[in-house]
Amino acid sequence: MIDTPPSARRPDLDALRVFAFAMLILYHTGMGYVTWGWHVKSAYAGDTLELPMMLMSPWRLPLLFFISGVAMAMLAAKLGTGRFMLERVWRLFVPLVFGMAVIVMPQTYFELRTNGEIEPGILAFWPQYLDFGSGFSVTTPTWNHLWYVAYIFVYALILAPFLPHTGKLARLRLERVWSGRLGLAAFLILPVLPLLLIRFTLADHFPTTHNLTRDWANHAYSFTFVIFGALAARSEGFWQAVDRVGRLALALTVAGGALLVFAYLDFDARFADSVEATLWRVMRLAYAWWMIVTLIWLARRLIRSGSALLSRLNVLIFPVFILHQTITVSAIYLITAWDIRLGGPGEFAVVAAITLLGSWAIAEAASRIAPLRPLMGMKFRP
Repeated sequence: MIDTPPSARRPDLDALRVFAFAMLILYHTGMGYVTWGWHVKSAYAGDTLELPMMLMSPWRLPLLFFISGVAMAMLAAKLGTGRFMLERVWRLFVPLVFGMAVIVMPQTYFELRTNGEIEPGILAFWPQYLDFGSGFSVTTPTWNHLWYVAYIFVYALILAPFLPHTGKLARLRLERVWSGRLGLAAFLILPVLPLLLIRFTLADHFPTTHNLTRDWANHAYSFTFVIFGALAARSEGFWQAVDRVGRLALALTVAGGALLVFAYLDFDARFADSVEATLWRVMRLAYAWWMIVTLIWLARRLIRSGSALLSRLNVLIFPVFILHQTITVSAIYLITAWDIRLGGPGEFAVVAAITLLGSWAIAEAASRIAPLRPLMGMKFRP
């Protein structure tokens, strides 16, 4: 099996990274328009978007963590352990601290204004937000959507000594499995098994909190997908297996998605029985892995070469992610407070456009100001 060179660019993975962040941004926009709890809610919140968001939920974050694992392994092989760790501090920890102190603050302000806990005046609120002892109903300062940055930073430091060797680890064991007689079945089933173990041991005891020290089930899921990506990164056998199994993965994804739709339409009635509920949980995790394999396969088929646009998208998508939720929360709050009537679909479209265009414009401007680049997760250069 071929060991993929660590310096080789992978336009398919670049495109998949942009796609993963874009889906996450749209999902967060939708959170203002469903009945589930969130920082602020639109006057048009209802159940219209809940079904498509439920179908996105099993795979949107696992895909992002998988791509992050791939990127970690390739970067660590290129830089070495020490330089890799320093680079992660510069590109993840610095924007995390800046994001918590500056970018996330308006989200908390508008949430507390919605709750009636503070008086108007965002600049007066800022020092209170930075005070760890303020005693609001939400923790301040907080990281909100930037929990992903905190988690991936910690995972990178934990895995740093092992990442340069992931290509050898994958070739020693996994590639023999993928290329064996039952390779296709193993590729689609074996990665689901650790996810099932987590689901039926940790998940019921540790609900997701995004608290770094108490989020053990979420850590187990996320870290597992990072490891999947790290092992796959420089293993040509993995990518060849994706090419071989892609059509089957697509068929399973469609079938699994259809079953989940059937379940979601009347969940309480259909899953009162514990056995059926268990089968639904198994299907949900299998569907997540099959969707990730399908998306990788489609990216490999559709994205064969890079472009200036893809390169630019890949540079700016992380700063856009850092910025987007603050713009979404601010837009929903202000539209609701000012009683601007656009209708549910119209308001969602406007907020989505404001989020994407606004965060993109700010990221584009920041990319041209050297001191701001590292604060937004970009390389420092004039």
